[in-house]
Amino acid sequence: MDWGMKNRLSKIIKPNDGRCVMLAVDHGYFLGPTERLEIPEKTIRPLLQHADSLMLTRGVLRTSVNPSTDVPMVLRVSGGTSIVGEDLSNETITVSIEDAIKLNASCLALSVFVGSKYEHQTLANLAKLVDEGERYGIPVLAVTAVGKEMVRDARYLGLACRVAAELGAHLIKTYYCRNFEKVVEGCPVPVIIAGGKKLPTEKEVFELTFNALRDGACGVDMGRNIWQSEFPISMIKTIKAMVHENFTVKEAMDLFQKEKKTERDGFIQAIKKAKNTKRI
Repeated sequence: MDWGMKNRLSKIIKPNDGRCVMLAVDHGYFLGPTERLEIPEKTIRPLLQHADSLMLTRGVLRTSVNPSTDVPMVLRVSGGTSIVGEDLSNETITVSIEDAIKLNASCLALSVFVGSKYEHQTLANLAKLVDEGERYGIPVLAVTAVGKEMVRDARYLGLACRVAAELGAHLIKTYYCRNFEKVVEGCPVPVIIAGGKKLPTEKEVFELTFNALRDGACGVDMGRNIWQSEFPISMIKTIKAMVHENFTVKEAMDLFQKEKKTERDGFIQAIKKAKNTKRI
């Protein structure tokens, strides 16, 4: 592994603890204007400083992120289908390596759909992307998914993660499941857990994070459970404390309540300031 590759990986997974907090905002590439991500710049701006890295598409990067930021970008380079299409697994590589370099991507991300109709296609996409990434010293994150007929259990997620690693992925993003430690044990590269759909309560989000870290995940790539929260800044700060400071679920709940009050007070002050400005 060359210096450039190691340097980029160190921006994603912090060398001091081997952990990462990735903020996912790439949902629009197949979901369109997702709730609370309708205006990406508005969602990203207050959260960016608290993230170790940001996962997004090139369109959102160009239009919604200040180029002066030093937060590393994990660039989604696969797509080609939408939620109304025939099959979400029918993805292709949508961004050239040259454009990724121009955008100063620290990592390239694409989905692989093990067990789907287009399994071969997506795995071939991964192999090709790894080759291109290796040529220019850019690591690849494989986002694992499984076919509709497969359940998200250790057997199938373990299969998807191992296959992606065998094809050269430097990082893997997958779902948490029962016996998750077996998934991690069978994967020779770092595994990051996906936050998935918005969970009903903050405690469930913290339990997911705690359990995944306990069972071997190196961090989280979380989106909706952060920016669809009523208190997104409090959520990401709490998740970061769990990942980098080993907070327990109870400690996380206590911190969240404290941060929530601060965030609410700040919001109230902003409203008052806006009203006073209008009067003037």
